[in-house]
Formats: sequence, C-alpha cells, structure tokens
Amino acid sequence: MERSPTTHHIPPQGAPKFHHLRLLRSRRVGPATYRRLLAEHGTARAALDALPDIAAAVGVSDYSICPEGVVAAELKAAQKAGARLLMQGDPDWPAVIDDLPDAPPLLWAIGQVELLKRPMIAMVGARNASSLGTRMAKALAADLTAAGFVVVSGLARGIDAAAHHAALQGGTVAVQAGGVDVVYPQENSALAQQIGAQGLRLSEMPMGLHPQARHFPARNRIIAGLSRAVVIVEAAAKSGSLITARNALDANRDVLAVPGHPFDARAAGCNMLIRDGATLIRSAADVIEVVGTLPCVAPELPLQMPDRPQAPDHPPKPLRGLRETAALHNLILNRLGVSPMAEDQLIRDLGGAAPVVTPALVDLELEGLIARSAGGLLSRTN
Repeated sequence: MERSPTTHHIPPQGAPKFHHLRLLRSRRVGPATYRRLLAEHGTARAALDALPDIAAAVGVSDYSICPEGVVAAELKAAQKAGARLLMQGDPDWPAVIDDLPDAPPLLWAIGQVELLKRPMIAMVGARNASSLGTRMAKALAADLTAAGFVVVSGLARGIDAAAHHAALQGGTVAVQAGGVDVVYPQENSALAQQIGAQGLRLSEMPMGLHPQARHFPARNRIIAGLSRAVVIVEAAAKSGSLITARNALDANRDVLAVPGHPFDARAAGCNMLIRDGATLIRSAADVIEVVGTLPCVAPELPLQMPDRPQAPDHPPKPLRGLRETAALHNLILNRLGVSPMAEDQLIRDLGGAAPVVTPALVDLELEGLIARSAGGLLSRTN
C-alpha cells in the first residue's frame, strides 16, 4: 500500500509553495524562465504579478497566468494520491540535481523521500530487452543496492522494470514522464505501487498528466541528474537511453555501458558508447570502482580502444565523441533564445563548420529542444 494521503502537508492557497507552483504552471514558463523571473522579481508572487506585462512587452496581448483553481485542483489531486511537493531549497531536496543546466525547480514525490539523501546510480536500457540483458540488469541492481547505492530508472518496460524489481528491497527511485499519479505503461502498475510503498516515485509534471513523446527526454535528464553515474545495459543506436547518456555528460556524470554482441541491434548503442569513451561494465564491482575512485567531474576518456596502435609520426585523428557532442549542444542552446535566428548566422557565431554544427542541430531538433520555423529560422523551445 502507498502512503496515506493525509501524511503530507499540502500548501494552502496563498502559501509560498502555492505561488511557486502557479508560476511554474503558467504558460511559457519553463525551468529557465522560472529561475530568471525569481531572480528579477524576488518572489513568486511578484513574478506572477509581473508576468502579463512581460508578455505584453514581447507582443503577447492575451496572456494570462495559471488560474488559482488549476493549482488548487493539482494540490487536491496530490493529496488524494499521497504525493508530497518538494521545492529547491527544502531539507529533502536532492541538491545533486541542481547540477543540471535546466534542473526542475519542483518535484512531486510519492514514497520514501529519504532515499534522495543516499548515493544514486541510474540504470536504463532497451524496452524490448533480451533475456541476457534483463538478467544483467537484475544482477547489477541487486549488487549495487547491497553495496548501499539507490538505483534510479524510468519505470519503463524491459531494463528499467528489471532494475526496479531487483532494487526494491535495497532502494529504488522511479522518475516518471507523466504525472507522479499516472503509471505508464499500465503493465507496470503493480511495480509502481510497490515502489510507492518501498521506494520513491518522482515527477516534475502536473498531477494527472498522461505522458507524451516529448516528456520522455525531460524525464531522462532528471534520471541522469540524480545519479553519480549512468549505466546503460542495452540500447539501440538511436534510443532514449543515449539521450540519458548525453544528459549525464552535460551534468559531468560518468557514463558506463554493458557491451553486447555486434549483431544484436539492442547492443549497438552500448557498443557505440564504449567506442567513444564510456567505461565498459561487466559487474557491479566495475561500477563501484568507477564511482568510488573517480571525482564527479571525470577526466577526458580515450576515444579510441587501446589495442589500436598508431604510428608515432601520425597522431590519431580526433573522433567526435559524446563529450564533444554534449559541449557543442550546450554551445548551441546557449546561443539560441526564443527569438528565431538564421542557421547560417548561428554557425558563424559559433565559429564552427557547417558539416559539424548541422548534425548537432538535427539532434537537438529531434529531441524537441529547438524548433525550426519558416525560412529555416531556429529557436529554443523553452
């Protein structure tokens, strides 16, 4: 059974957390805008008062802030679900997540929030996991929790579910793409209930929100941000697990991967990560060695396998690995704003070559982080 709805204090209308939630739920206010408004106006209440004028100044004449009734309904739904609202600065807030450039300011939680004080390791992978992949995930999760770590994953089918199941007794956190009270996929309903009772479920999304495709990359960044390292067990060449790996690099986390057979498409992403410098993992002991001996900001890892000798008078040609790609993505996102910008101008500002920048733009567009409008103009989506 999940915790009783009456065990958590829900902020009343007019309380500071009520205003903070209302600000974050207002139209066109994402984590970055939320923080900028608080910095400029001091309090959430003052930021809410200023929002209509700010919107009008940029040409939005019909702007209205989130109605109080919407926030009150969300708080009522949270009380019914037994969810607790965590805000940045609270004693139970996981400060480690603040390393993310777009860290969530608020999180809904169901379960044992004290797990957030323990060291966490993320484990993600394929939804259509193989038998060997599932066994590996279970073994890693069980051994890591036995060593005192909390296993974080995304409550998806396949590798995620296997990791959660194996880590239930030792400690597991499920980060959800929709509302914390909405279980997806439905086949994991019983698992979600167990996690709510023995572990912890988290979400930055409004209560009752059913997840859509664009919500999963946002969830993945939280999984990476909570964790000291991210372990990829099985992943296709183009998968959400690789987005999580990129998020981990953005937050200076270690990326670890379990190798697989070259003919298995489910192992292609892991093998690519290892080729590009991720640490090869065979057991929980390998994970613990990395996390226990390397600082959070890890040194650059070699991008080529050590058994590929190079002639001393011909230095190896540098490959564009995950760290370089993550750095380029950050540069692009820092340059772009909500005002559209021409692609060729962006490339000139970055001082890069079009063959290098253009693929990164495609990646960010597919992830929903930038949008392309008429005339090829680019802008950030939040």
